[in-house]
Amino acid sequence: MKEIRVTLPHLTYPIYCAPSALERLPDLLHRHQVHEPLYIIADRRVADLYEQRLAAVLQPTGLPLFFYHTPVGESAKTLAVAEEIYTWLIQNRADRSSIILALGGGVVGDLAGFVAATFMRGMRLIQIPTTLLAQVDSSVGGKVGINHRLGKNLIGAFHHPLFVLLDPLLLFTLDERQVAAGLAEVVKYGCISDQELFDRLSDGWSDIAHLQDPQQIQQLLTTCCSIKARVVGDDEKERGIRAILNFGHTIGHALEAATGFSTFLHGEAVAHGMRAAARLSVHKGLLPQQDFLRVCSLCERLTPPSIPDSVTEESLLSLMLHDKKHNRSGQQWVLLSAIGQACLTRQVTLEETSAALRWLLDR
Repeated sequence: MKEIRVTLPHLTYPIYCAPSALERLPDLLHRHQVHEPLYIIADRRVADLYEQRLAAVLQPTGLPLFFYHTPVGESAKTLAVAEEIYTWLIQNRADRSSIILALGGGVVGDLAGFVAATFMRGMRLIQIPTTLLAQVDSSVGGKVGINHRLGKNLIGAFHHPLFVLLDPLLLFTLDERQVAAGLAEVVKYGCISDQELFDRLSDGWSDIAHLQDPQQIQQLLTTCCSIKARVVGDDEKERGIRAILNFGHTIGHALEAATGFSTFLHGEAVAHGMRAAARLSVHKGLLPQQDFLRVCSLCERLTPPSIPDSVTEESLLSLMLHDKKHNRSGQQWVLLSAIGQACLTRQVTLEETSAALRWLLDR
């Protein structure tokens, strides 16, 4: 089993990755001296797929298990749903020594992690992501949070897990749309930090996009998580270099909010956002035209839904003002100077942003 470590000044934790890793969960719990009840949070769709299997895997441990089912999708990332989970935890006598196990995609990981960070001022957390997007990105790094009607992930915390368990075999139940949404984050890592990964995606897209080979999936997961572990280790609280992980997210988050979190999966919105950020990179004289075309070509292979006509330049600009990366110094942008090389800047004018949005909206 591959093991990647996230190393921070105050703690370190592992990311375990292997086909059938879920079956080794009891051994990992023993390794991490987990002897307390497990409060397992999953959405209803994931619960139908994996709850009985997880219970069977954990049965030999003798640990008390409690299950909570959230709604499916971004609508679950609210204070109202978090409050319902708090009530469930209180009714089932959870305390600070108990452990929340997040089983699901990025929404469940973010929501369950936020609850773990805030209930009784902090519970321990285990992340077992079941989507490609969560396995390559959102389950690692300690960012947890919920949405506000004015923007995504505006309410949250940094709360790192005891460990993250990545099992490529859990991805075989995903539909093509979920796979493409996850691959958007893989493309992101190639764009910002790993030209070899980008080239591998470009040259072998047909095989990679079908997620048929567990060993190939494991290689993708470990490559992306190694990049994120290194970046997070250098800048846990996103005061500097960690911001490069937001490539494509400034506009992507605005697209999600502008459509009521109902039109795009997160990765689909990021795919649009990466194209616009690459376009802005060219306009700023940073990114060669040839690299821009390669980025756009790969993003188009992700086949995100078209942007609805109801989304306007003005609505996106307004939402971007509420983005976490915006402050009194202006909007922080993640741009590219080459494939595999990201840079941060606030030197982007409103006119340049508007031009990139008009190009994206093609209006």
